[in-house]
Amino acid sequence: MYIFLIIIHVMVCFLMIGAILLQSGKGAEIGASFGGSSQTVFGSRGPANFLSKFTVVVAAIFMLTSLGLAMLAKERTFSSTVIDLNKKETSQPATETTPAPPAAPAAESHTPNDSSSGKH
Repeated sequence: MYIFLIIIHVMVCFLMIGAILLQSGKGAEIGASFGGSSQTVFGSRGPANFLSKFTVVVAAIFMLTSLGLAMLAKERTFSSTVIDLNKKETSQPATETTPAPPAAPAAESHTPNDSSSGKH
């Protein structure tokens, strides 16, 4: 489902790019105003032609596929970065037992009457 939605999304992207590039801009009629043939500065906005209606429909489909992909991506669980992979490794409990620390060495016993030490 996710791959199918991505394919639809990419095709809609190309359709929308083509529809937008084929349309003439609103400022295309401004050159005629200096020649005196038009009464308005930016030209009149007539009824929407097929290309502008098609652009609106394709843009709505683009928004819906974007929303659908965002919701599906939220549900997918996978590690995509090194940081995510690192967190997954550290969150696993360690099964190895740590060795006990070495025992402290026994203290040497000194007797106060020891004649070999030379101290009295």
